Amino acid sequence: MFTFYGNPFRHCDGVSRRSFLKAGALGVGGLTLADVLQLEAEAGIRSSHKAVINIHLDGGPPQMDMIDPKPNAPVEIRGEFKSLRTKIPGIHLTELMPKLAANADQFAFIRSLVGGVGRHDAFQCQSGFDGKELAGIGGHPAMGCAVTRLLARPTDSAPAFVDLMQGRPLVRNSARPGFLGPAYTPFRPDLSHLFKRGLEPGMQTELARLGANHTMELNLVEGITAGRLENRVELLRNIDRIRREADESGSMEALDKFTQQAVGILTSGKFAAAMDLAKEDPRVVDKFTPAMRGPNEAHYTTEGPNSIQKFLLARRLIEAGVRCVSVSISDFDTHTANFDRMRYLGPLVDHGLHALVADLRERGMLDDVMIVAWGEFGRSPKVNSKAGRDHWPRVGMVIMAGGGMRTGQVIGSTDRTASEATSRPVEYQDVIATLYHHLGIDGRNTTVEDTTGRPQYLVTSGQPIRELIG
Repeated sequence: MFTFYGNPFRHCDGVSRRSFLKAGALGVGGLTLADVLQLEAEAGIRSSHKAVINIHLDGGPPQMDMIDPKPNAPVEIRGEFKSLRTKIPGIHLTELMPKLAANADQFAFIRSLVGGVGRHDAFQCQSGFDGKELAGIGGHPAMGCAVTRLLARPTDSAPAFVDLMQGRPLVRNSARPGFLGPAYTPFRPDLSHLFKRGLEPGMQTELARLGANHTMELNLVEGITAGRLENRVELLRNIDRIRREADESGSMEALDKFTQQAVGILTSGKFAAAMDLAKEDPRVVDKFTPAMRGPNEAHYTTEGPNSIQKFLLARRLIEAGVRCVSVSISDFDTHTANFDRMRYLGPLVDHGLHALVADLRERGMLDDVMIVAWGEFGRSPKVNSKAGRDHWPRVGMVIMAGGGMRTGQVIGSTDRTASEATSRPVEYQDVIATLYHHLGIDGRNTTVEDTTGRPQYLVTSGQPIRELIG
């Protein structure tokens, strides 16, 4: 049984539609599953199965310890990991990435990501923007929320955007809809019973503020048939119609728009089935489950080897019709014991990305699915007194694959200490614009209206990365 997060709102009758609903307990208090189905009627029929998997390396991955080795730098800069030749002549990764090195022709490595705002969440990787921009009207929307606004329709059998991120990205609501409003909140499964990710004390406090009453389930309970569900929905619709004019939050209107899809999901079970790994071939699950030990000094926020199965869930959701899936792997915030922790995290990501690309290729899906793996910033070149690397927003890294891109290349370069980009700087918005381009959306020339009715461009400075898409 899976639970889903939604946003709180209150109607004129004082009833809080806080998005806690066990399907089947559909009294007149509200059918709130629809509240998190962020779809819109006028978008039209989807023309392709193109999709995006956005993997956030939570905490900020150390670029020099993964894809930008500096073997000739001083030891306090280059660290403990050796440089490893790849399948592509002249391209080296570190010894932590042997699978990607052996299959480097299927990946693109960006060493010159710049413009990080230095905040510990995934919002910039979700939107391309600083979270402070347009904060007065809710801020910019995450890419998946904008895709929902533009491409989704209420008759779709799955939501356009599913957020599987845990830890900081979840607590800080990194995949938020911004000025688009609560109707475009991502579909957000609670994965805590499947994938453990401990929270820092501050994060625990932040999560507690969200409240416990923000989940819902996606299966019909015993005794509720599809017919009974439809009858209750119609009753609910008639009662809510009386309240609609007095509702100032806009949530009632959103409920009307999305009820059709809510019922479709509840009665078909297709989406819930996609979230059930027990329905996957065990041999495939094994491919997404690396046999590896945790670090000697495991940080309490570090995830286990089975966390890579989130990549498999992403693929299954895309097969079910989802357009954007966000995933996180923690914890790259390696202020202490960077090398011991990276001996675990590096191979974990290496295994996961290789397994995901191989799986998509075997299924004939690789050209339709664009993958990006990145973080909120890089890590400092100089190792600190705790054998760790600190925050470094001046330059970071990106790994991309699939989507019909021109892979087998490195884009950009850094100086001898991996502290500054020396060629081809790539902005966060450039990566987001590339993802939009893959979905058939021109981010520079496409707008969505904010709460004031003013059109806002999806990206304002970014361009699709020409080396990848031609």
